[in-house]
Amino acid sequence: MTAVNFPYIDAEIEQMDGGGEPPEHLRHFHWGLFDDPAVADDSTDRYIAAAAALTEHILSAAEVADGRRILDVGCGFGGTLDTIRSRNGGCRLVGLNIDLRQLQVAHRLVAGDAAGAGPISFVTADGCRLPVADRSLDHVLAVECVFHFPSRKAFFREAARVLEPGGTLALSDFVLAPGALPDVTSNVASLGLGEWFGRSATPLTSTGYERLGRAAGFELLLDDDVTPRTLPTYPALRRLYNESGSPDGVATIDAVEELAVAGGWQYHVLSFRRREGRR
Repeated sequence: MTAVNFPYIDAEIEQMDGGGEPPEHLRHFHWGLFDDPAVADDSTDRYIAAAAALTEHILSAAEVADGRRILDVGCGFGGTLDTIRSRNGGCRLVGLNIDLRQLQVAHRLVAGDAAGAGPISFVTADGCRLPVADRSLDHVLAVECVFHFPSRKAFFREAARVLEPGGTLALSDFVLAPGALPDVTSNVASLGLGEWFGRSATPLTSTGYERLGRAAGFELLLDDDVTPRTLPTYPALRRLYNESGSPDGVATIDAVEELAVAGGWQYHVLSFRRREGRR
C-alpha cells in the first residue's frame, strides 16, 4: 500500500477507522470560498458550502463541460469528481492520488452512480509521473495539492504531455505576494508545515506560475487571488481540529492564518490552456 503520512490526513482517516461513514466535510477537502467573509460563523455547514463553492470556481476556470475526459490529480476523497459527475453528462472521470488510503475513502464517499451517471475510476500514482497516454485528456485538475509534489515543474510537464492542445489545467495553490519571498519563505519554514500538512514545496509568486506554465507549453487563462474570501476557512478548521483533539493542527492553522491576514501568503485559483505544438 502506498501511504503518505501527512498528519492532517492521518487525523481524518483515524477518525474513520471504526467503520463509520466519512464526515461530509471531507467531500471537498480544501479551503472554502465564502461569499460573505465578514460574517462570524465558523459552522461546519457553512464551511462545507464554501468548500463546494471553491470546487465550482475551479471547474469554471477549467471550462469543464459535458463529454470531457478529466483527470483530477491529488483527488483527495473524490468530491471534485463527484461534483462533475452530478452536473456534466458523459464525462470520463479519473481520480489520481499517491495515497491509497485516501482513494479507499473516496470509494466510500462517491460509491455508486449518481442519478444514472457513469462511474468514477481511481488510480494510485505519482502526480509527477502520470500513467496516462499523450494527448488523451481535455482537462487536468489539481485542487490544493501541488505544494506536496516533489516538483511543480515536473507536474506541469506531465500535464502538458497528457492534454490535448487546447485542453486546460486548473488548480488552486498558496502563492506568495510580490516582494514577500524572503520573509514568507522563512516564516513558512519555521511554521512546521512539514509536520502537519506534510511536505510543502516553496511557494511561487504569480509571475513564477506564469513563467512555469509558459515553459511547459501553456498560456495563462486565469490567476485569481481569492484570499479574502478564503479567510473564514481558518476559524472553521481551527474548530474542527479542536473538536478532533489535534493541537498541532490548531497551532499550524493559527500560524498560517497570521501570514494570510498579513498579506504575504495568498490563495489563488489558476488555469492554463495547452498551446499547439510542444512549446
